[in-house]
Amino acid sequence: MRIGFFTDTYFPQVSGVATSIRTLKNELENQGHEVYIFTTTDPDADEFEKDIVRMPSVPFISFTDRRIVVRGLWFAYQIAKELELEIIHTHTEFGTGFLGKMVANRLRIPVIHTYHTMYEDYLHYIANGKVVRPTHVKHFIKMFVNHSTGVVCPSKRVVDTLKRYEVDVPMRIIPTGIDVAKFLRSDITKEDTDRLRDKLGIREEELMILSLSRISYEKNIHSIIQQFPEILMSLPNARLVIVGKGPYREELEKLTHELGITNYVQFTGEIPHEEVAYYYRAADYFVSASTSETQGLTYAEAIASGTQCIVEGNDYLNQLLSDESLGITFAQDEDFSESFVRYVQQQISVDPLVQQDKLIEISAERFGSEILKFYQEMITYYAENHTEIKLPTRTVQKMRVRINSLRNTEDK
Repeated sequence: MRIGFFTDTYFPQVSGVATSIRTLKNELENQGHEVYIFTTTDPDADEFEKDIVRMPSVPFISFTDRRIVVRGLWFAYQIAKELELEIIHTHTEFGTGFLGKMVANRLRIPVIHTYHTMYEDYLHYIANGKVVRPTHVKHFIKMFVNHSTGVVCPSKRVVDTLKRYEVDVPMRIIPTGIDVAKFLRSDITKEDTDRLRDKLGIREEELMILSLSRISYEKNIHSIIQQFPEILMSLPNARLVIVGKGPYREELEKLTHELGITNYVQFTGEIPHEEVAYYYRAADYFVSASTSETQGLTYAEAIASGTQCIVEGNDYLNQLLSDESLGITFAQDEDFSESFVRYVQQQISVDPLVQQDKLIEISAERFGSEILKFYQEMITYYAENHTEIKLPTRTVQKMRVRINSLRNTEDK
């Protein structure tokens, strides 16, 4: 099968979406399929990349580390046509996503969409939430997703959200898998983790508590920090290591100063991807109070690394952490410190049999197989119900005008 991924976000941009896309691409290729990625340019991208089509782009408003396509659409369409794509999978609701729908419409092939991002959690980035409202998000997402053949939902929370938005195309819950082997690392020795802990200034008798994510408001790291003094009252040997970069770091550092816990909390900044597994394995516990996750890759990575999780729960995480030997969830922000202390004091060991079963559940192999099954079902569904994707006439006309304009510009 020849598959086209259309996304505004891909490596070298680091994000959960980019990781999810690369994991799926690799797994589909491992199973004998061809995957081509249509995405934005990036000044840090390799000049020569296999199976990647990059279109000129600029930084996105309010998310300057993300980019949006500005031209090159006609070129991308021509490439997609020459490749004879059989199905298109969009991973964004913006420029490249609309392009993917246009290409699918012209080629008369199904278009699958993955809803990666809960946009209502990010409205504060746009004029402090005073311009774009949740109702605007609802109408935009309803229009975009309903003009797909089917939609992949990384968790039940996504399904519930899309139903609230009145999306009525076929949906399938398929949690994003991970390359388990990258975290189930027998080659990482105790000497390696001791060396890392020593670099971080954490002694053997101290608890290394790991937070690993983009450092932004919606990740709710401030709730972890605000309750850390309470944890120190019961566990004075606790040390919090916050890994990642993002726009909220300065505010969080200011908060640690105000609470007088700078000696117990450290920020490492972003670390190379190949070092992430070392941090998981060096840590005693992984923590998160984020409520904006749709796919929770870091939780799965922690489980694969054998690091127990104490995280704020939702339908997906409550099921993921189905056994206390893997970790626990807590219901609300204010429950974190009490839940953490209680769990640590119980001294529950990881059950290797439980972990092994969970590794199968979260594996990239299972992820790829479930996606392929959905592709095949949607190809049949499309053949039975559509001659082409029925975009609104006005939308099609606007797209054609845009494409013709871009083609004329590029021909000059």
